[in-house]
Amino acid sequence: MLSSSMKHERRWRSQQKPSSHTSKSALIMVLISCLASLYVAGRLWQDAENRVLLTTLLQKNSDQAPKVLTVEDKLSSLGCKDLAKRIAEIEMELTRARSQGYLRNKLRSNVSSSGHRFLSVIGIYTGFGNRLNRIRIRNSWLPKGDALKKLEEKGIIVGFVIGRSANRGDSLDRNIDDENRQTKDFLILESHEEAQEELPKKAKFFFSSAVETWDADFYVKIADNIDVNLDKLVALLESHRGKSSSYMGCMKSGDVISEEGQQWYEPEWWKFGDDKFYFRHVADPLIILSKNLAEYININSASLQTYAHEDISVGSWMIGLDATYIDEKRLCCSNSGQDRICSIV
Repeated sequence: MLSSSMKHERRWRSQQKPSSHTSKSALIMVLISCLASLYVAGRLWQDAENRVLLTTLLQKNSDQAPKVLTVEDKLSSLGCKDLAKRIAEIEMELTRARSQGYLRNKLRSNVSSSGHRFLSVIGIYTGFGNRLNRIRIRNSWLPKGDALKKLEEKGIIVGFVIGRSANRGDSLDRNIDDENRQTKDFLILESHEEAQEELPKKAKFFFSSAVETWDADFYVKIADNIDVNLDKLVALLESHRGKSSSYMGCMKSGDVISEEGQQWYEPEWWKFGDDKFYFRHVADPLIILSKNLAEYININSASLQTYAHEDISVGSWMIGLDATYIDEKRLCCSNSGQDRICSIV
């Protein structure tokens, strides 16, 4: 009996030992799991902080690094959303810079002595060999000396328009300077080369220089081979004062001459269509533009197309504008009648 009891106790103890060993192992595993959890949690927390830091650095680097931008992005970043307006301002500034020196003899003020805007600037186109025409005009309808100054006080600027010789400072230029010192009635376009083939470009220089120098309602181009009733012309301009976008004169259209060697040949004839017919335009020798149209020429002179003839060139510039075409028959210098304002000599 005793022997049996001892065997049973040894068997019980032998069963208890593995159970105690298992409990210790489980405790150790729990401890290891806790430590592993803490380690993983710490790493995850550190990784999260690292990601935030990396994201911040990448954002800063991406802001500093060059990137592909759309046109809209570039315009927005440059503050040029209102691009058309800015371009117009820049072109005006460039044109103003180019126009410096166009006129050798500028007036002290761009308004009349009364402080009001001038009614008109009248430019009489002339050339180096047209001295007799100038003498005839001074002896007929163009005031001289003090009378010319009084006309200015009334708001009318009148002068002969001429450029410079291809050989600057030669006898042609000196003769004009000498004549101008005596008469003081020239508007000298310093940047324009005076030549027959350059007449279409002369319109750009004249209208640009005139609108830059004098604030007037109208700018008038007249050839030196016509006589003008100045009082009637002034009255006509007064009747249209206050009207903007006025493109006024003797309107005409006609065939485009495409055969080289013929009079009035147009090298750009193919641009006028299969019918080869000129559009409606104010014909030489007298063209009148209101201020805003002259300003348009001034601003866009660098890109305006010129043709073989000045009146065609000016007419082409007006086509794309909302200009008011005024066909004034009294400005048709070849017409007869007592009410005409001009006549061809």
